[in-house]
Amino acid sequence: MSRKRVHQVAKEFNISSEALMELLRGMAVEVKSHMSTVDDDTVARVKQHFDAEKDKLREEAARKEKELARRRDQHRPPEPVDTRGRKAPPRPQHPHRDRHEDQVAVKASVKKVMALMESGKRGRKRRRKLREEEIAVGEPEVSQVLTLHDATVTVGELAQLMARSPAEIIQICMGLGVMATMNQRLDQDTIEAIADELGYVVERPGTPTEADEEETGPRPPVVTVMGHVDHGKTSLLDFVRRANVVAGEAGGITQHMGAYEVVLPEGRITFIDTPGHQAFTSMRTRGAQITDIVVLVVSAGEGVMPQTIEAINHAKAAQVPIIVAINKIDLPDASPDTVRQQLASHGVMVEAWGGETIDVPTSARTGKGVDKLLEAILLQAEMMELKASRGGRAAGVVIEAGLELGLGPVATVLVKSGTLRVGDAFVAGAYCGRARALIDERGTRLTEAPPSKAVRVAGIEGSPQAGDPFQSMADERAAREVAERRQAMRRYKGGGLPKRATLDDLYRQIREGEIKELRLVIKGDVQGSLEAVVESLTRLGTSEVRVNILHQGIGAITESDVLLASASKAVVIGYHVRPGARPQEVAEREGVEIRTYRVIYECVDDIQKALEGLLEPDFEEVTVGRVAVRQVIHHPKAGTVAGCYVLEGSVDRSSRVRVLRDGVVMADSRIGSLKRFKEDVREVQAGYECGIVVDNFGDVHEGDQLEIYRTQAVARTLH
Repeated sequence: MSRKRVHQVAKEFNISSEALMELLRGMAVEVKSHMSTVDDDTVARVKQHFDAEKDKLREEAARKEKELARRRDQHRPPEPVDTRGRKAPPRPQHPHRDRHEDQVAVKASVKKVMALMESGKRGRKRRRKLREEEIAVGEPEVSQVLTLHDATVTVGELAQLMARSPAEIIQICMGLGVMATMNQRLDQDTIEAIADELGYVVERPGTPTEADEEETGPRPPVVTVMGHVDHGKTSLLDFVRRANVVAGEAGGITQHMGAYEVVLPEGRITFIDTPGHQAFTSMRTRGAQITDIVVLVVSAGEGVMPQTIEAINHAKAAQVPIIVAINKIDLPDASPDTVRQQLASHGVMVEAWGGETIDVPTSARTGKGVDKLLEAILLQAEMMELKASRGGRAAGVVIEAGLELGLGPVATVLVKSGTLRVGDAFVAGAYCGRARALIDERGTRLTEAPPSKAVRVAGIEGSPQAGDPFQSMADERAAREVAERRQAMRRYKGGGLPKRATLDDLYRQIREGEIKELRLVIKGDVQGSLEAVVESLTRLGTSEVRVNILHQGIGAITESDVLLASASKAVVIGYHVRPGARPQEVAEREGVEIRTYRVIYECVDDIQKALEGLLEPDFEEVTVGRVAVRQVIHHPKAGTVAGCYVLEGSVDRSSRVRVLRDGVVMADSRIGSLKRFKEDVREVQAGYECGIVVDNFGDVHEGDQLEIYRTQAVARTLH
């Protein structure tokens, strides 16, 4: 007896796998996931179930038709007779009169019910409007289309687009309970409510229309490869590239533009050339969720490593399905079962162990299992039912941008929906242009780019940032207006920095319904202390908000931690660890708050106060300077003297000092002595050498870094 997988049966009956699994469970058939198998008898039972449902629907439709005919016969007027008592010839009836009258009656009933459900000024206005117009006659109103290219617009801009006065828009806002001014920006919900009040339908580029829906079809998946260093990510991609080049017509890929395409007989796969989780998350930082599937490469010999755990957390934060490639199975010490066990401890349960994550043993050196990995990607994409509209204007995301000789500024764009054609006007981020050339990954010039196709676009006025939205426009004038508006908004917001996620704003966001959880990235010095901090913080959930720990790890705070927090609007917590200079710069640029603690109770109390909205004035640390220890001198009287070079800022005699060794805090004390040559000084600026004695700490080593800081009182607000 043959067996079929659940997703194959679901495709035959044109339903989702989840709906079929619910039906099978109701029939007492045990299924775990869409990859579970069922026999022919079960498929026959499912077919009988749907046939019975269809018969019931046909019987119900026939019954309703008979009831409708009976009611029409009861209300039919008597047949007319002439003066001699004979039946008059029947009057000609319009073939669609009854249906038209039914539609008018239904429309009138719906409008009356909606008028009763409305409340406030909008409801009174709608009811007054309904009383003034005659519902039973007349054609339905045709709404005007309002095209918006940005997520938010000001009251003045909206009034200009609708050809209305700003006072009228402000009056409608007041009726909606929104006190708006001329230059205030309105959110999407308010814009749609105003448009509905004035008889407009909001349309945004990239959203397929009814005509475009007819051209909607499946699209290739977009895949990102992630994993630990030296686990074979690059080797795996290189083997796929060489194999497809040799295959000739079966495919051909190169790695020159940030994205490339694999062509297989079963379908196409688009790989994003960002095989690191930092690049993956930096795209999400700007709101670009372009990855459909993450391939997690794990060495069968080394197993799960720190960067593997980070990649898992990044993929889970993005809510992207994972396919595990257990690489290097040709090595003598390969142990795939050990890898599966380690993955299960981090919440990734593979299918062989009863989970839903596909795992494929591979060898990038010999090519074993690579074809099965590509098949697994196509299978996962088929289960996700990835679709996009090929009609309408193109909408996508900028992957990278730069200057090329002979072409000028060029942007690599991944088309998400619609079709991009040569000659189309477009806007990418804050820059506009016209597509003079479309070049694929092999250097071939194309005339158009369908969904999930990555192309280099020439003809842009500047270089946008990775993750910026890309939209084709009706003409260059419209594209330039949108670009100028975005440039003005970027200048107004101070360079387009993302909104800072701080504990001070948490309570306000909870009250406004903007956030339901506090997301944290926690780093510690040792595993035992880190587990204690995580356990204490996870118990702080309330009925309004909960603590969601996106990532936890051992070691100093890195750029990857900051990027993950920026993309997920999280706060970074450091317990006995500090960020380096580079992560601190990234945090300031991305608007991420980093909080460090040395006492677990201070950390728990601070998070608890943030959750309850009871933040009080506190002291804030201000980094004054950073110093590198280049030589250690043991003085018989002064003790251990650190010969230092001031890297940045300055060293103040009254400031405090923190000794850092590989990102771990070794001591936190005061400066006992500060000398330049043989004389005591009060301050040493950057670029000069000095001698520093740390109070009550003599274990200073060469290569240590000293962080000079002071505390100052600041008011912690809720706004």
